[in-house]
Amino acid sequence: MVRAIVGANWGDEGKGKITDMLAKESDIIIRFQGGSNAGHTIINEYGKFALHLLPSGVFYSHTTSIIGNGVALNIPYLVNELQSLVDRGVPKPRILVSDRAQILMPYHVLFDTYEEARLAGKSFGSTKSGIAPFYSDKYAKIGFQVSELFDEETLKEKVNRVCELKNVMLEHLYHQPKIDPAELLNTLHEYRDMIAPYVCDVSAYLAEAIREGKNILLEGQLGSLKDPDHGIYPMVTSSSTLAAFGAIGAGIPPYEIKNITAVVKAYSSAVGAGAFVSEIFGDEADELRRRGGDGGEFGATTGRPRRMGWFDAVATRYGCRIQGATEAVLTVLDVLGYLDELPVCVGYEIDGVVTKDFPTTVKLEKAKPVYVKLPGWKCEIRGIKNYEDLPENCRNYIEFIEKEIGTPITMVSNGPGRDEIIYRNR
Repeated sequence: MVRAIVGANWGDEGKGKITDMLAKESDIIIRFQGGSNAGHTIINEYGKFALHLLPSGVFYSHTTSIIGNGVALNIPYLVNELQSLVDRGVPKPRILVSDRAQILMPYHVLFDTYEEARLAGKSFGSTKSGIAPFYSDKYAKIGFQVSELFDEETLKEKVNRVCELKNVMLEHLYHQPKIDPAELLNTLHEYRDMIAPYVCDVSAYLAEAIREGKNILLEGQLGSLKDPDHGIYPMVTSSSTLAAFGAIGAGIPPYEIKNITAVVKAYSSAVGAGAFVSEIFGDEADELRRRGGDGGEFGATTGRPRRMGWFDAVATRYGCRIQGATEAVLTVLDVLGYLDELPVCVGYEIDGVVTKDFPTTVKLEKAKPVYVKLPGWKCEIRGIKNYEDLPENCRNYIEFIEKEIGTPITMVSNGPGRDEIIYRNR
């Protein structure tokens, strides 16, 4: 059986913990898009980890972790991340990398940084991880596929051709030093040696695994609202964050994805720029940020303070719909126990008209939140294992959200640990 686990909002929903938990019942976990530009935080018996490229199932000895063809593969980053796990006492995980994955090149990071500086105040809030230049090159057909590392003649010819193009931009647009083709070729030889032990025809491997009835978990990065087609364009990422892309980014038939688990946060948060209707500011935001997540709401990759907001039912209902969610998991509910009342954004007022439909970015910029306020539960809920044992106002909050988003909430996370989860209606 194939399950996809994806974010319903801006990313930062707590997918790492839920993937880590579901990986226990899985044989194979696959990252199918994105790169090292976002991270998943996981807390387990080995400690606290922020994973960036590795799938969140790497802590189990029975699993195989796969980097799919849809990923922006930063080879030295992957190898270092693997080594850092081993250095901290984690048994070395079994890793496979698609021979069709594309390589994030050293110059992609430079171009990302130069372009953000050039755009100055009109930048897209990039993490400067090279992701946009990487995907631009992939679709312009001047990217490097893992398989090309193993054909010297093709590689050398392509390096010269690509350097010619990149150096025009470096010299005349960015006024930066040019790339030396010989140096770049040497770097790619090093990349080849690093990645060689892991390379695999992932699509064929997964086809066999599906035939054998293996449990496969597709792990998405970021969330619905960062999708380049269906998100808050242009303040989005450069690869599709939707479960549907899991089939493409892993190399399996779309009909094999039987369950789509959308991870939903009990309040809202976002890293980076873009429209954020239920955003809060000042002391109110600082308090929620300080209490949020495990050790506060700061980006797992960037360390940037996250923007905070109340639960946005309009954005989340849309996020679940566009993902095709068959179930939702509500995370970090335990954080909200300090509040007397909990505002929930149930509509957007745009030009004097209230809508419950999530609009395109131009209209989204004008939207004002319409709130319903629910009473808080004013107590600690960590340690509770049964849904019925939650305070009544807490259950009311969950059930109100469930009704608003139109997706069954089957799990509720009430703490950062792997086992701090309440199962419901499963």
